[in-house]
Amino acid sequence: MERHPWNTSFEWTDHTGPTRRLSPDEVRQFDDQGYVVVPGLIDADTLAAATADLDRFEAEVDAFLQTREHGRFSIAESGALTVAPHGVTRSATLRALSAHPAITDLCADLVGPDVRLYWDQAVYKKTEKPRRVPWHQDNGYVYVEPQAYLTVWLALTDATADNGCPRVAPGRHRLGTLLHHYVDPLGWECLVDGEADDAIAAPVAAGGAVVFSSLTPHLTGPNTSEAVRKAYILQYCPSGAEVLEGDPGLGAPTRRVPCTAPDRQYEVLRGGRPV
Repeated sequence: MERHPWNTSFEWTDHTGPTRRLSPDEVRQFDDQGYVVVPGLIDADTLAAATADLDRFEAEVDAFLQTREHGRFSIAESGALTVAPHGVTRSATLRALSAHPAITDLCADLVGPDVRLYWDQAVYKKTEKPRRVPWHQDNGYVYVEPQAYLTVWLALTDATADNGCPRVAPGRHRLGTLLHHYVDPLGWECLVDGEADDAIAAPVAAGGAVVFSSLTPHLTGPNTSEAVRKAYILQYCPSGAEVLEGDPGLGAPTRRVPCTAPDRQYEVLRGGRPV
């Protein structure tokens, strides 16, 4: 494992509470291993309404992919994996879900008192072309500073070992952002064979979430079941976070972009209170 060139002085800070949603043991697990599974986070009715909107957006993405050569665009591929971003800009239901009290309580526990939505996307793993998503950190795709933000991987359908539930490499989050290499067509990868022999599967039933740091290396395996595995990923950063741009191989970042896009990077907590 090699650190990202911009990751020169990262130190993980343990969370001391008090907490709203998580128990002290769950917070300790998050700090030690980089993740925690939270079952029953979202009620069935809310989940069904969100899934209905996400199904429509995903269908549009899949239709677009089918117009592309080999049905592919970036890491998305028709029949394998689709990514439908920024649902909160198109759905009042999803915007409300992004600020659901159960989720903002997690943000208060693990991010801080001042929090913004950073990113949201639906990821549907299909059955026609089973494939894995490689070991990566979310901060390895786009470098955000502070490096540690929060990913809430919300299961819209049951996520199992057979259909591609998350697997995490515990403890590596404490190193900060690692160097990633692009593996075509799978995406960015930070660990290779032998570097994650202690990986832990994190299955979760629909309505529950795998909650992990943007620095936690994780992957999802191929969907070898007979049904689509559906997940909605919500990510939260501390207010004041910035995206760093530039070529890490050439030196320091050349630009810093505040995570304040008004239509999709809005505040969800200010001074610990819902916004």
